[in-house]
Amino acid sequence: MVSTLDLTPRATSARGVGSNADTTPFVGYTAAGSAFTRAQQPDYFGWLEHVRAAAGCTRPIRLAGQLLTIEPATGRLLNARHTDHMPDAAIYKACGNRRATVCPTCATVYQRDAYQLLRAGLVGGKGVPETVSRHPAVFATFTAPSFGPVHVRAVKRHTCANRKRCDCRPDPCHARRSTDPTAGLCAHGRPAVCWARHEPADAALGQPLCLDCYDHDHQVVWNVFAGELWRRTKQAAERHLTQLARRRGIPPARTVTPSGKVRTVAPVRLSHGKAAEFQARGAVHFHALVRLDGVDPTDPTAVVPPPAGFTAADLDDAIRHAVEQVGYISPAHPDRPAGWPVVWGTQLDIRPISLIGTGEVTDGMVAGYLAKYATKSTEVTGHRSVRLTADSIGDYADPDGDHTARLIDACWRLGRPTTTPVPLSERPRDHRPRPGFVQRWECTDCGTHTRYAACPVCIAERQASLDAEPTKPAIGNPYARLRRWAHMLGFGGHFLTKARRYSVTFQLLRDTRVTYRRNDDQDQADEQPGTVRAVDHPDDTTLIVGTLTFAGVGWHTTGDALLANTAAAMARARQAAGREELAHELGTTPAGLSPAA
Repeated sequence: MVSTLDLTPRATSARGVGSNADTTPFVGYTAAGSAFTRAQQPDYFGWLEHVRAAAGCTRPIRLAGQLLTIEPATGRLLNARHTDHMPDAAIYKACGNRRATVCPTCATVYQRDAYQLLRAGLVGGKGVPETVSRHPAVFATFTAPSFGPVHVRAVKRHTCANRKRCDCRPDPCHARRSTDPTAGLCAHGRPAVCWARHEPADAALGQPLCLDCYDHDHQVVWNVFAGELWRRTKQAAERHLTQLARRRGIPPARTVTPSGKVRTVAPVRLSHGKAAEFQARGAVHFHALVRLDGVDPTDPTAVVPPPAGFTAADLDDAIRHAVEQVGYISPAHPDRPAGWPVVWGTQLDIRPISLIGTGEVTDGMVAGYLAKYATKSTEVTGHRSVRLTADSIGDYADPDGDHTARLIDACWRLGRPTTTPVPLSERPRDHRPRPGFVQRWECTDCGTHTRYAACPVCIAERQASLDAEPTKPAIGNPYARLRRWAHMLGFGGHFLTKARRYSVTFQLLRDTRVTYRRNDDQDQADEQPGTVRAVDHPDDTTLIVGTLTFAGVGWHTTGDALLANTAAAMARARQAAGREELAHELGTTPAGLSPAA
């Protein structure tokens, strides 16, 4: 059948005829169309204010339920709110992901919190005494050992002004003389030399010269035990400083525990803030801010300066001594009964930190440096994935594939079950209290009678023995974590850790932000009659009971995401402009940003 519609529009308009028909284009299925539909609704500005807390988030959490404000003294209900009466019938909460590749907005908040946390441990503030600025502190970089030659970009002498945009001419990657026995071909017939001068963005950086010669098993084992290696290194450095204090005639400190016992402890201790970073070869290494503290016998939790005579040079010597001495062999594995050596690499960089802004390494520089790497993961290796399972491991692991695929395959292979589990019928059953009458238990120390053999009065005294007991039985296979962390190439530790006394916590910073936002919203509450104000009912006299349940993840439409992210981007731009203008007037660097290296 031949169509009778016109191939070209007519000069005159005739309603309903072929090409001249008046039709309204439907654009609701596009992001711009759904955003236009949302903006036409009468409650658009109310919706925009409702999602402001999670506006810039990529995948916000949607919660549904009700919020009740109750006065604890009388039980009187002050206010009741249900999400059914809110825009989209849900409360939007930011995901809080620290990875910049997953959610840039939440990662920015995490990075700025990390900057304030790390810098407060060097200069004080936010609850940290300002006397920490007089403590010796160094910035140390710990690297992994070599597991085989990889392509590198080596510059012996930099002439550039900015290392981030280095344009210096590098040396050849792996140059060898013809008389060198390591030159030529490897055992697998591949060249053992590389004369290329790699650029910073070269994809070959971090790739082994020979995939078959590279020890992938050793690298993933080192990644999984790197946290234990750091713990032993810190303990060895503290022992070295304790011996140094004994040689200098500094007596140990005698502290009193909560149970009343007297303990003799070292007069100095280390506090650190540490960030983990993946190299291009897939091995993790650590950047650490290490601070030397003293011990107050009357208050062991206080942060006090170390005894007179301790300097940053002593701290440098202690760390170098620990790195050279610490090392151990991993547990036996069926593939390698002798285990793998877990030691630090030869590249160790330790620099003293200047708190006056004139040294080579300043407090703001290192805090911004570590905060930046706290938002990164395995992106530098070219691999990004969620936790792998038996159904998805085949998409990423390949024993004959590229470098990353072989690392993931090594994690999955070494993390396999190595023993036959005991049948459930033969496993010992845990003791469970029987129902009914139970003879009361009497504490031998204070005479308190309780149902269970645990005295609530003497709990502090028994805490020391409880801490010494293992919280859970040791697993049969210490390499089982490799499968759980195969998507992280074996590394299962946190990317940003700190000592308990180094600085404040993320929770304190977040609670302070919540309090500020509540007080900031009081002006808007005044404009709405009948709204319960937080200043009229302080937190210590009111109780907010929330029965919220998980309703979903993400925005309802791409148009909502477009509008929310655009509004958040404009707010961030205004905030950044204000911060930069204020920093320009004060002659400083905006908080959360590190100066160019």
